[in-house]
Amino acid sequence: MTDVVADAPAETAAPLTNTRWTAQWKELYTEVITSGLCTGCAGCVIACPHDVIGYDHVQGGYKPFHLEDELGVDNCIHGEKGCTSCTRACPRYQLWETQADEHLFGRVRRTDEISGIYSDILLTRAADDGVHEQGQDGGLVSAMLLWLLEEGYIDGALVSYLEGDGSTWLAKPGVATTPEEVMASAGSRYTYSANTLALPEAVERGLSKLALVGMSCQSSVPPVMWTRRVGKISRPIIFNIGLLCSKTFDDAIFEELFEAKYGLTRAMIKKVNIKGKFQIWTHDGTYHEVPLKECHAWTREGCNLCPDFAAEHADVSTGGIGKYNDWTLTVVRTELGREVIARMAAAGRIQTRPGDDDPAAIELMHKLARKSRKRWPESAPVDTPRRLPPLPPKPPAEAAVPAEAAAPDASAEASAPENTTPETTTPGGATPEAATP
Repeated sequence: MTDVVADAPAETAAPLTNTRWTAQWKELYTEVITSGLCTGCAGCVIACPHDVIGYDHVQGGYKPFHLEDELGVDNCIHGEKGCTSCTRACPRYQLWETQADEHLFGRVRRTDEISGIYSDILLTRAADDGVHEQGQDGGLVSAMLLWLLEEGYIDGALVSYLEGDGSTWLAKPGVATTPEEVMASAGSRYTYSANTLALPEAVERGLSKLALVGMSCQSSVPPVMWTRRVGKISRPIIFNIGLLCSKTFDDAIFEELFEAKYGLTRAMIKKVNIKGKFQIWTHDGTYHEVPLKECHAWTREGCNLCPDFAAEHADVSTGGIGKYNDWTLTVVRTELGREVIARMAAAGRIQTRPGDDDPAAIELMHKLARKSRKRWPESAPVDTPRRLPPLPPKPPAEAAVPAEAAAPDASAEASAPENTTPETTTPGGATPEAATP
């Protein structure tokens, strides 16, 4: 596969005002659901006005499917009559990237904007010690939801929880409307939760100003629905928090790897994170590491072709990459995102530092974004997600040092500890802060 390295002369979003949208479930099924492009974001499910699209939210699934059988699994009687809501809501159908770009930013991303369009990159952390401790990395997402609720920006948030007392580690979509519910949703999962599926519950409860916390694929759902005019189902989502994400894992990883090889049952696990390896803390106070290469076999199918690492269509994108484990890399994208971060900082609710304090983290974000964009298949109907600049030239190799010019005390290097590691850790190919605040 080759990189697409040049901007199309006039690659803009498909016009919606003068062109009749006719694509329905039949086109979605062929182009997205069965082609490997479907991420399982569930945008089509929540947008369907006839409630004929189901969702398989279990291990090995995470995909929408048609509930009626009049025309088979690959067609829809409502689509044949003119309903197009499912394709309008899909953030992988046709020109989804350019249409969302133009809606949010008034332009399409340039080829060199590998991580999407943004105005600023910061390092942030919650000022409240309790929020910082319970949240992931810097605790920004939890702090942001708490502040948005207090200030009246939102009256609820679409998040994920762990079922029961949390010992099952089964993630489920849910709605948070109180500080207690926000903090109950804190922490990363690294398995998938289609948080958009909590939208009908929120609407039923009368909530009208919602924040969506979701992985990169989910964060493209609201702007795609807005620009394609899906209808009132998209209106309650007014703030969009995206989580940097290169993959999530199938739920089977708990039994088939963590328990089978390492003896770690779900009930034993207290907290997980990814920093160059899969980190696991257990309730008895012990710490365990699982090499990421052992986890790749459980990569969720919907992640294999996803081109968006950096949650390019969120108001604010967040992730736990870089050398500062207790700070959150924060990508501010929209004017609303900038307003929220600025007001929170002014109110003393978050601490901020320039992103340039950790240039390696920014470089890593761009590197992982490039890697993700290369996944988008050349066979896809549009190539815009693959558009990348050429790689910068490698610096010339240093001339070899003559043996007689070597340091006289070669034993000094040999005495260095074997387990010395670089200060900056990287998340390999796995998801940084990939599920919830």
